[in-house]
Amino acid sequence: MEKPVVFMFSGQGSQYYQMGRDLFDQNPVFRKWMLRLDEKVHSLIGESVLAQLYDDTKRRDDIFDRTLFTHPAIFMVEYALAQVLMESGIKPDYCLGSSLGEFAAAAVSGIMPVEELLQLVVEQATLYETYCQKGSMLAILHNPDLYDQDPLLHRNSELVAVNFHSHFVIAGSSHQLQRMEDYVKGKGIICQRLPVSYAFHSTYIDPAEPHYREVLKHKSFGIPQIPFVSCVHGEIMKELPVDYFWQVVRKPMKLPKAVQELEKQQSYIYLDLGPAGNLSNFTKRNLQQDSQSECYSIIT
Repeated sequence: MEKPVVFMFSGQGSQYYQMGRDLFDQNPVFRKWMLRLDEKVHSLIGESVLAQLYDDTKRRDDIFDRTLFTHPAIFMVEYALAQVLMESGIKPDYCLGSSLGEFAAAAVSGIMPVEELLQLVVEQATLYETYCQKGSMLAILHNPDLYDQDPLLHRNSELVAVNFHSHFVIAGSSHQLQRMEDYVKGKGIICQRLPVSYAFHSTYIDPAEPHYREVLKHKSFGIPQIPFVSCVHGEIMKELPVDYFWQVVRKPMKLPKAVQELEKQQSYIYLDLGPAGNLSNFTKRNLQQDSQSECYSIIT
């Protein structure tokens, strides 16, 4: 029996200028969807995401962190790539998203039309820029127990994600995170600042909550047509609560629990449709040694 295919979609921090550019230039399906979704964003904010993303003066290693553009750009690249794979005959048996990636996962799984989910992504980014103070996120390559054991860390930041047994992410103000970065590096621990402007999954985005909940009250979500694996709850969701798309950016992500829930059943082929291959890397490290599952990233 063939292994089921899991499409995985990553969130903020995985983006960079020129992501998906070769596909945009060479693949008509990818290009069609990127242009179509860009038209939707342009109708909402009066600017083109593609003009920002594929600006010829920008290099991949330039910092791309304006949330109004990075939020929809990540969604667009992931959804367009999913369409390329599906039109090529590679179809998902499960959709798994982490953080912002849950929006693309929901679109592919048929929970809501893609244009409506893209609008929710853009509205969320607009609310951050309107109501929230800037912040930072720091990925730390170490056992997550360090966070609870070290008073300086847990007093000056919030634990917002555990990606595997030796990788976790903290969030806080830019000033606090700079202190934490210097402190962690001083202990000889590898860490990396994520290219984001806000402290996602932390109290720093709470000022946007009432406004976004008001937006969500007027939306309705369908039953997933393709099983939807939640990194908020770490399980397969039969239906989504009305505030789900606030939860995905406010609550800590539980990728290990989600992968372990899937692995209880059988082995899979995990395909990372994110722009940086983060989830493929993380998922490999959440598999048991005897797992027969395979992990691949599409864009590297």
